[in-house]
Amino acid sequence: MKNKILMIIAITAVFTLSSAQEKKVMTESPIYNFTMKTLEGKDKSLSDYKGKVVMVVNTASFCGYTPQYKDLETLYKQYKDKGFIIIGFPANNFGKQEPGTDKDIAVFCERNYGVSFPMFSKISVKGDDIHPLYKYLTTGTQFKEEIAWNFTKFLVDKYGNVVAKFPSKVKPTEKEITAKVDELLAGK
Repeated sequence: MKNKILMIIAITAVFTLSSAQEKKVMTESPIYNFTMKTLEGKDKSLSDYKGKVVMVVNTASFCGYTPQYKDLETLYKQYKDKGFIIIGFPANNFGKQEPGTDKDIAVFCERNYGVSFPMFSKISVKGDDIHPLYKYLTTGTQFKEEIAWNFTKFLVDKYGNVVAKFPSKVKPTEKEITAKVDELLAGK
């Protein structure tokens, strides 16, 4: 009987430690330390996305990849009720393909693509004026290279770990991405 009690205590301790470790990882992930401005000018903490699988994507309104907004919206609608979110960051770093104001961008996204996932204020994703979020994504993670072009996609797991990066040419609805999203949502 004493051995059974000790075994139960040991098992409980392991599960408690695992739960505490998960919470610690989620709390300490640098991505959750950023507060960003929405297109409407409101502050939004990325910590609000703890426990969700997040796709971070830099966007532009006048790029050859701009039609990916449609694919992003399709992906978002497919997975949003399963714990997935897409967050878009307009940037004017590549060929000046995002010249508009935040209001212009919001109207463009809604009118042309029906974008319903969160979009944030225009930022710089490379260069001397790189936003700290993208500095972190490109130097503080395993993906240590500048953003090459618009519609580069990062996937963040439920614990805030940046686990995948996809170049512009990979459409959001391609199997390469959807399989990874499925895997992350399943907790693998």
